[in-house]
Amino acid sequence: MLFNHEHAMLRDSVSTFVERQIAPFVDEWEEAGIFPAHELFKKMGDAGLLGINKAEKWGGLGLDYSYSLVFAEEIGRINCSGISTAIGVQTDMSTPALANYGSDELRRNFLVPAIKGESVGCIGVSEEGAGSDVASIKTQARRIGNEYVINGSKMWITTSTQADWVCLLCNTGGDKGPHKNKSLIIVPLDAKGVTRGKRLKKLGAHSSDTAPLFFDDVRVPVTNRIGEEGRGFIYQMKQFQEERFFAMSKYLSQVQDAVDITIEYTKHRKAFGKPLIANQDIYFKLAEMQTDIQAVRALIYHACEKYINGEDVDMLTSMAKFKVGQLGQTIPSACLQYWGGQGFMWDNLISRIFRDTRLCSIGGGANEVMLEIVSKRMGIHPSSLS
Repeated sequence: MLFNHEHAMLRDSVSTFVERQIAPFVDEWEEAGIFPAHELFKKMGDAGLLGINKAEKWGGLGLDYSYSLVFAEEIGRINCSGISTAIGVQTDMSTPALANYGSDELRRNFLVPAIKGESVGCIGVSEEGAGSDVASIKTQARRIGNEYVINGSKMWITTSTQADWVCLLCNTGGDKGPHKNKSLIIVPLDAKGVTRGKRLKKLGAHSSDTAPLFFDDVRVPVTNRIGEEGRGFIYQMKQFQEERFFAMSKYLSQVQDAVDITIEYTKHRKAFGKPLIANQDIYFKLAEMQTDIQAVRALIYHACEKYINGEDVDMLTSMAKFKVGQLGQTIPSACLQYWGGQGFMWDNLISRIFRDTRLCSIGGGANEVMLEIVSKRMGIHPSSLS
């Protein structure tokens, strides 16, 4: 993928925004376990950063996804994963299906304010007994007249204590199997019967408020459904593509940061009379890490090019997501080792990256699920064999 001058301009704009509007407050928000989503997103909306690949008709910039990729990479340079994850929920997880399949009325009421940063959205797919296994969700939406009556719960929902609405995947009936009985429905979180659970304590990503959502006879109009009834699973699988592009791009930036700050540390930290980086074991290992990062980045760019051209990239994004998940487990851990006792300190950036990047191999489809997808596309999965 060849990035042009416009990509560079966007990268600079995002970098400047992060430096001025986010970086000074990261430690404060991490300590608080929450960041001011409405305040920050309004600033991002005013800067035109929340609808980069959304249609101009709805307030977006109308650019192709390569620009969103640049955005994700720079957002990933924020020195904590909580804020970058929450931003990705707004831009690439709760809104793609709404933008692509929602009615004009639904897009006016929910997409336009989300792009402006005037409302905060979240995505409700995972349940306590159904994380990566999306087909087995239990939340139900029963149609009564012109309304859906929703019962169930969702777990690990990012920004859910602040969000104004949720893009909710639920069962809407039918006997065609678990892949054809689901719908995506926009549910305002101030609706009667919605309860927001307490913020969950997480290993990392502390600054994003993550909590369960509970639905007890929640009524919403049928017009809040995105697209056709029964096609929610399909819409969500397509929505996952942009979620995975965003997630793996921003996590790869964090992995790169781990290498960069470790290089600087080992240049200045001396042991036995010489800089740590003068040890062949260390500089060879850092070179190997950088090679892995560049290889995965090339795979992401290759997948993005094909995605822009309308090609099926499910196999490529699954491969890339798997590899970034692997690197998120191995590279920050290896880097932390070179920091010695300093790396074991809670407030050290390398330890924060170590904690935050652990989620990449779990969220948005676990690494094992990515391998299931790849093996099926290769024709070597047991379900593909006669």
